[in-house]
Amino acid sequence: MTRLASGSALTGAVLMILAGALFAVDNTLVQYIAMVKVVPPGRIAFWQYAIALLAALPWLATRGLRALRTAHFGWHVARVGLAALGARFWVAGLAHVPIWQAIALVMLSPFFVTLGAGLVLRERVGAERWLAVTVGFLGGMILLQPWSKAFTPQALLPVLAAVFWAFSSLMTKRMTRFESAEGLTLYLLLLLTPLNAALGWSQGLAITAATAPLLVGTGLLTALANFTLIKAYAVADAAYLQPFDHVKLPFNVVLGLAVFGFVPPGSLWLGASLIVGASFYMMRREARPAFG
Repeated sequence: MTRLASGSALTGAVLMILAGALFAVDNTLVQYIAMVKVVPPGRIAFWQYAIALLAALPWLATRGLRALRTAHFGWHVARVGLAALGARFWVAGLAHVPIWQAIALVMLSPFFVTLGAGLVLRERVGAERWLAVTVGFLGGMILLQPWSKAFTPQALLPVLAAVFWAFSSLMTKRMTRFESAEGLTLYLLLLLTPLNAALGWSQGLAITAATAPLLVGTGLLTALANFTLIKAYAVADAAYLQPFDHVKLPFNVVLGLAVFGFVPPGSLWLGASLIVGASFYMMRREARPAFG
């Protein structure tokens, strides 16, 4: 490995870990606004991404209108609509579910991507990938424990977020055949705010002086975390960075314990280990060249 490659890898790893820490702080702030300040999830999601859009305007301005040229505007709306629904379920989940459980369950998203690729897009999914999906979902069942008296339907909200984000990812994968990555990013940023406004309108979008600074904070954190994530993928390979993405789980556990006193049970580490292990195996398996 050259010095440049080694330096880029280290930079990418540091940026990925930093992004995970920023997302953890963001998640904790969102949960505080929802649980303590009792702000409706739709209102939180709207302001979170509206502020993030405002923070990203300088970046959008440098791209110009050329990147927005498309013959598939309806596809963009559908893709971002799925992402907006995922964000809505995610914020709603944080209003009811301990952050350690929510973040571990949303890590099921790659398995739903594989499931959708096989069942919806009719892509070839080998036995090893199906086994990894099964192990990942087993980890999710251990986290949910639907057989336990402590189980509540609200625990399914992060799973629904994972489902909608997975199908948004599947649409993104399909659209990369005829749309640029830059155009996909721009439409995501521009369409999320009006779609979140439509989804949250029934709950009202007005905010108070007490909650405004908190909502601005979560929007800025969302923008900064996503920018850091993009920078990480710009300097290092995605397969190399994936293990560092899982560091976000202990960040969320520590903050949930410190801010809310959420003490995760031993089942968290067993279920999360199955999810992380299966996703890492699937990622490594797909990184290998296919023959035959």
